[in-house]
Amino acid sequence: MSETNIYRAVVGTNSWGSKAYGRMLRGSSVDRETLRQTVREAMDKELAIFDTAQDYGLGMGQKLIGELCPKEAVISAKYTPGTKYSEGQVRRSFEKDLKDFRRDHVDIYWLHLPNCIEQNLSEMTELYKEGRIGNIGISNFTLDECKRAKSLLDAAGVPLFGVQNHYSILAREWEKNGLVDWCRENGVQFWAWAVLEEGLLVPPKKGGRLSLMKLIYLNRQSRLLPLYKKMHIIGRRHGISPAQVAMAFCSSKGIVPICGCRKPYQADELDKAVKVQLTEKEISVLEQTADSTGVKILGADMFRFAVGKRR
Repeated sequence: MSETNIYRAVVGTNSWGSKAYGRMLRGSSVDRETLRQTVREAMDKELAIFDTAQDYGLGMGQKLIGELCPKEAVISAKYTPGTKYSEGQVRRSFEKDLKDFRRDHVDIYWLHLPNCIEQNLSEMTELYKEGRIGNIGISNFTLDECKRAKSLLDAAGVPLFGVQNHYSILAREWEKNGLVDWCRENGVQFWAWAVLEEGLLVPPKKGGRLSLMKLIYLNRQSRLLPLYKKMHIIGRRHGISPAQVAMAFCSSKGIVPICGCRKPYQADELDKAVKVQLTEKEISVLEQTADSTGVKILGADMFRFAVGKRR
């Protein structure tokens, strides 16, 4: 079992492996050699943790991690349960993961959805005690579900490593309802996915291609102009881009941002972003401006696009 580490940021791999998927969500595709260079850049920047799941990249993401990532890279993987439980399902899925990763161990294993919590966590606990899982986390859980999961793990003598939920400047529901504070109080890491809202928090460039999320929320972009302006101002102050401000917004609060990196420069930008500490005033300005836009993006909406599953 591995020691618990505090990570600065995590390399997301949701769009690895499928050119069609990359074009659909983000307006561009990427090749295998570019991904290889991206891994090298991330490792050089000590961003050595890669987050994935079986359905990322339409099934190719994990295989690419196994092919491209060196053995010293940290793998954060997930088990995505259905609504019904079948004995041994976690172990069977885990064995498939190991083949994809070309390893006999996974550093962090997350229960991707709060379905059949007791049964699935029980199987994960067995794998943890066998030394095949370094840490256990939960993802897309409510506060009450997190408390329930932690109680089950506590009873088994297993620590809860982290909670991985949707969070961004525009989506702070887990902070407002007490989940983020609960994580801090209990020594549980909080990881944020969709930090850039699939490109929505990247101010549009004139003549640039629009991602799926920008097309879907096209009518809301004009309402986001005040927020884009504040992100530009704060970014110039720290020598970073507006997108990096969105990343730094999370890391400055002790929240671990998961950011998709498909090209080397993106790993470099992530590294620079999480080295910036925004002031309390800057964080407050971003929060107040975001709230004033009236643009709300719920975790359920983002989960449909980023993961492709529904509860």
